[in-house]
Amino acid sequence: MPIRQCAIYGKGGIGKSTTTQNLVAALAEAGKKVMIVGCDPKADSTRLILHSKAQSTVMNLAAEAGTVEDLELEDVMSVGYGNVRCVESGGPEPGVGCAGRGVITAINFLEEEGAYEDDLDFVFYDVLGDVVCGGFAMPIRENKAQEIYIVVSGEMMAMYAANNIAKGIVKYASSGGVRLAGLICNSRKVDKEKDLIEALASSLGTQMIHFVPRDNAVQHAEIRRMTVIEYNPKCPQADEYRVLAKKLIDNKNFVIPTPLSMDELEELLMKFGILEEEDETIIGKTAEELAEPVAA
Repeated sequence: MPIRQCAIYGKGGIGKSTTTQNLVAALAEAGKKVMIVGCDPKADSTRLILHSKAQSTVMNLAAEAGTVEDLELEDVMSVGYGNVRCVESGGPEPGVGCAGRGVITAINFLEEEGAYEDDLDFVFYDVLGDVVCGGFAMPIRENKAQEIYIVVSGEMMAMYAANNIAKGIVKYASSGGVRLAGLICNSRKVDKEKDLIEALASSLGTQMIHFVPRDNAVQHAEIRRMTVIEYNPKCPQADEYRVLAKKLIDNKNFVIPTPLSMDELEELLMKFGILEEEDETIIGKTAEELAEPVAA
């Protein structure tokens, strides 16, 4: 079986890294061989798997060695819970250079060193925020990842970001095999959240893979730098990640999405009461102007 390469996108702060690592832990528990490639300069995509603050990155190690050509695969790859293989691309210091270069450098290095030629079942790219340009688009643009999963919630900006990511997938789908594989709802306990994300998924022509409920077990595990699967395998939240993993293993619904226009997205938000009907009489008015009494 060919390696299934999956990229996880979504709005910054939506819980991509946490969701990815808990999902990967569930896949490892199920006997799957998995590699995580962290594509964020913060290098926080593997901390729960490795029980570490931050893994040494490809870019940092290359700088110390002289060039990336001076590195060996074992220099950049660590093995954590469930024999999950972990790599962090890294990047320059904030405000210096393009962090996307770290993603490009890391993935090229892993390919050249044969990291993808082993007995892997899955590779997951945990990608910075909702950026689908430059090096951060490499998992899509270069056809590295064929399956794109978007982590989303019922919050308005998370849905905007998901729609924009879908637009990025459409752009590159015509030149490669990249497809949208589904939405993962990482719940924020928003009103009508499950129904809302199911409606968004339907509008995009895809599916909501799973609704992950909000549970303090995730925070308790994170404090200990662990996934829920490892920290408390018998808790209900661990079972949620197991269900997500099973759904992902069985998933065959890979589509070119149908992104919404801004008007269509706002209509959807209004339908579920997330966005109020626009009142043209208040547009551009200051608080002082709005407080003025209306003339009789």
